[in-house]
Amino acid sequence: MLPKALLFDFDGTLVDTEWAIYQAWLATFQKEGQDLPIETYAQCIGSDFNTWSPKTHLEDLTGKQFPWAEMDLERQKVIEGALKSEGPVPGAVEILTELEGQYVMAVVSSSSHDWVDGWLERLEMSQYFSATVCRGDAPRIKPAPDLYERASERIGIPPQECLVIEDSLNGGLAGLEAGMTVQVIPNRITKGSDFSRMNGVFESLTQWRKALGGICRPDITDQVGCFAHSR
Repeated sequence: MLPKALLFDFDGTLVDTEWAIYQAWLATFQKEGQDLPIETYAQCIGSDFNTWSPKTHLEDLTGKQFPWAEMDLERQKVIEGALKSEGPVPGAVEILTELEGQYVMAVVSSSSHDWVDGWLERLEMSQYFSATVCRGDAPRIKPAPDLYERASERIGIPPQECLVIEDSLNGGLAGLEAGMTVQVIPNRITKGSDFSRMNGVFESLTQWRKALGGICRPDITDQVGCFAHSR
């Protein structure tokens, strides 16, 4: 069954924002003489600090408490400076332009509307999406399925006809729990995650586009002709 809707994650999937955020957190840890391995930090990608918190982790490592409100503001300035010239991931605009009209497309993100909508407007990408579903639009964020379920409701297409494009394990699990097909394009931070439960893993958005077509629901991925995994 080919999908009728494509539901894209935002951070790390359409725009490579995750690396700058990680680098800012790494600098915070290094100032305290601590390391923050990528595989440790990746636990919160696609979700929030309720899943895993670098703040709690640093406090546990150092035995100290920190003025997080002040530090968050300073870190955000560093992140925004690093991302000032960031654009869409390679091939994103061309692929969205090609797919426009063939599928209903939406963005589903654990980030805020201010963040996601601001980026989409600045990069002139809003036009491609029928909806953006973000933090606050559903009771829980990823890895809970709520955001993807809400997106399905908003676009009027049932979960089994939606294809999720993610970059993180938290996001992928959310899509699977919502009953959707999930394909993953890992970024520099999430490439070490275990995506064996997903319906496809790709090296780039361009590679993903080339394979779009032989896609089936998660419950029938073992049938002949259905796409399973591309590594």
